[in-house]
Formats: sequence, C-alpha cells, structure tokens
Amino acid sequence: MPKCLYCQQDNPPNDAECGTCGMPLPEHAHRAPQRRQRRFMWFCIGLTVFCFAMMLWLPRGTIG
Repeated sequence: MPKCLYCQQDNPPNDAECGTCGMPLPEHAHRAPQRRQRRFMWFCIGLTVFCFAMMLWLPRGTIG
C-alpha cells in the first residue's frame, strides 16, 4: 500500500491521490525509505572520507 509522503497515511494501490489529504501519490512511494537510507549511507561514507583526507592534509602543529 503506498504511503502518502505528506500525511503518512496508507492508501489503496491504484489511487493517484491520497484519500486523507488529497496530495498526489508518488509512483515509487514504496521505495522512498530505502532510497533515503541509501542516500544517508553515502553521505556518511563521503563525510568519513572527507574527515580522513582533512586529517592527512591539514598541518600538524602545536597550539600556542
């Protein structure tokens, strides 16, 4: 059952609009959570690589 991305209500599979709020339902709403999780995973990997690169690139010095 497709879930509305706006009000989070389940809708019948063949509906084009949400029965609760009337917003159009996306075609691939059932894959939205997996897509969000994959995007978050790639963001974390990129952030980790960036942090390691900065640790190697930035000069090491004493403070003061």
